[in-house]
Amino acid sequence: MTTPFSNLDAYNAIPRLSGLALSPDGTRLVTAVATLDPDGVRWVNALWEVDPTGERPAERLTRSRKGEAAPRFLPDGSLLFTSARPDPDGKESPDDAPAALWLLPPAGEARVVGTRAGGLGGVTVAGQNGTVLVASATMAGATDGDDDERRRKARKDKKVSAVLHMSYPVRYWDSDLGPDAPRLLTGTVDRHERMTWTDLTPEPGRALDEASYDISPDGRTIVTTWRIPEPRGSLRTTLVALSDGQRRVLLDDVEHEHDSPRISPDGTLIAVTRSTRSTPAGPEDARLVVLPLDGSAEPRDVAPGWDRWAGDRRWTPDGSALLVTADEGGRAPVFRIDVASGEVTRLTGDAGAYTDLQVCPDGRHVYALRSAVDAAPAVVRLDAHAADQEPELLLGPVDELALPGTLAELTTPAADGTPLHFWLVLPDGDGPHPLALWVHGGPIGSWNAWSWRWNPWLLAARGYAVLLPDPGMSTGYGLDMVHRGWGAWGREPYDDLMRCTDAALERPDLDAERTAVMGGSFGGYMANWIAGHTDRFRCVVTHASLWNLAQFGPTTDAAYYWGREMTEEMARDNDPSAHVASITSPVLVIHGDKDYRVPIGEALRLWFELNQQVEDPAASPHRFLYFPDENHWVLTPQHAAVWYRAVLSFLGVHVLGEPEVVDELLR
Repeated sequence: MTTPFSNLDAYNAIPRLSGLALSPDGTRLVTAVATLDPDGVRWVNALWEVDPTGERPAERLTRSRKGEAAPRFLPDGSLLFTSARPDPDGKESPDDAPAALWLLPPAGEARVVGTRAGGLGGVTVAGQNGTVLVASATMAGATDGDDDERRRKARKDKKVSAVLHMSYPVRYWDSDLGPDAPRLLTGTVDRHERMTWTDLTPEPGRALDEASYDISPDGRTIVTTWRIPEPRGSLRTTLVALSDGQRRVLLDDVEHEHDSPRISPDGTLIAVTRSTRSTPAGPEDARLVVLPLDGSAEPRDVAPGWDRWAGDRRWTPDGSALLVTADEGGRAPVFRIDVASGEVTRLTGDAGAYTDLQVCPDGRHVYALRSAVDAAPAVVRLDAHAADQEPELLLGPVDELALPGTLAELTTPAADGTPLHFWLVLPDGDGPHPLALWVHGGPIGSWNAWSWRWNPWLLAARGYAVLLPDPGMSTGYGLDMVHRGWGAWGREPYDDLMRCTDAALERPDLDAERTAVMGGSFGGYMANWIAGHTDRFRCVVTHASLWNLAQFGPTTDAAYYWGREMTEEMARDNDPSAHVASITSPVLVIHGDKDYRVPIGEALRLWFELNQQVEDPAASPHRFLYFPDENHWVLTPQHAAVWYRAVLSFLGVHVLGEPEVVDELLR
């Protein structure tokens, strides 16, 4: 069967949904849809409206070359969004314009209502009075928006890019920090004038990097995470309230981190994730707690007997319950937690992974984006009270995809009897099929959702079966599972992966003689470790991978976190580079230079040390695919296509015995 997965250009052209916003009256539901621009070199978002009743087809709301994002509704039903599209009344050139805040009324044209030289993002709206809360990168010494713009212009005119750092860290994922830093601003929409911003955090330093926050329904109080520098280059994340020009500490202790606050509809309670800190002895444990906004009581675990980690969370309109998502058994269901009793009810009974929860104002329904390993994201409706239900698919802007195969779900026991869950993507046809073992990243994570970037169906379209296991340290199986392999990455996780592979290869439709292993980030680490400990795989694909742990620890963007997790002895015992002489399988090394989580030095050292083992350079089986301007994931459309073509060619040579095909864009 021919599907879009058979052709990388067709695959890149598939529209992709993200985000969800529900109007205050529950009658309008908006999502973003990314499609390729006319040149096919970047994805551009447009906003679409979906009928919450499921009766009307989806309708496109916006259209521009720059795209739109972050839809949010005002109390009167007007739609806010951010976009860097040209402002007809603006003074910036179209190429230089930062993301501005636009308003689309129920009837009429969209117009700019808020700007800032450093751009605007993270839009949140107070449900009662419509106060708008945003984050904006602002120069450290700027006193207001005009001063920020002046300072930026001076740096640009003099072509200065230097940054003077006063503290650690200096980068995060794929971004260099400074000389600007996020500040939180509030304003109200005027029908005729641009918004005037109030700076709530005039001197935050780096406290609001990667902050998560919420605004009370009356717009008077903001609750946000707040980073505090600690000795020896460490950080801790506290929780603070901002109101009446004051900052009040709500939660701060050296044993916990805090994240993702949500204020209740009546403005009296906060739900927030409170996590113990990881140590070499064990992982963090993330608990969902509630506490009064006025600080009059200590935080309380809302589900103390529930061995899961809450992700997305929303209050019910009456404040009696929290609707949350959490990884569970190769899925990410929706759960309802009764705040008073702590009773947890699983609302979804399917194999879906849910995100972007939106609760209708009468509390009857929940809207969400649902995906699965075998289903791209789609807009669905759920009953907010029914247990183990099937979702109702709404008439969204994207059709369901035909897949080039089927999905099987299996388990096998670990050495100690722990059940190990894995998905197996099977191509069409009888087989026996070659097998690619694909190790997920993290390591705290799970194969439970659709992935555009790490998509197994592209391999299935070419005849490969793909094994997607959840080994030790995977989420969705309780804290004991996360403990498996903690500080010992090469022990339980490696053994678990081999046992899942053995169990899969017992099937007659798989070919045990034609196998490969692939992985990115932690999955790349495991691919490197596997390469040095077995020759059972015909080739290895290692993307954005950790190679020399002693080198990686101090150079990653958050070295303090690594220091909490592994001692020097643990790093030595689990170092893949110590086993380079044992590697006999051909290795494809892939890395982006803008990857700050796993710095490029890991790939450079891996590549050199692989070549040190090669006597005849002309006959080397190894390859290195290098992206000078990509990050941890490789995100631009054509680079993603180059990535897959290189991987498929490498697998074709070593697994299928095909001649090497070098991408014409790389020659």
